[in-house]
Amino acid sequence: MDRLNWNKEFALEQAAEDAELLQELIDIFKDSCVSDFAAIKNGLETADSEMVCAAAHSIKGAAASLGVEAIRKVAFEMETDSRNGSLTVTESRIDELDDLLQLLQEL
Repeated sequence: MDRLNWNKEFALEQAAEDAELLQELIDIFKDSCVSDFAAIKNGLETADSEMVCAAAHSIKGAAASLGVEAIRKVAFEMETDSRNGSLTVTESRIDELDDLLQLLQEL
């Protein structure tokens, strides 16, 4: 879990110190990441930087709100690069994001 660089205290604070609510938010994040990651892969395959940007933005925001810094950072870099019409960062970091999202499933 260290690779996720998860600030659980921050996440719990965001959930008003309600552990059950936090788990619900994490489960929603896990579900949304599946479709967002699929959109990133699809955007790479079709060279659609706008699609990549939107999906990376979604992952970044959810990760930030739950204190999952490693995912937030990679998604931010993908979003920033794709916003400029490039897919270079996404191409080079897609496997890393995939690995991190697999770790997220263990939360």
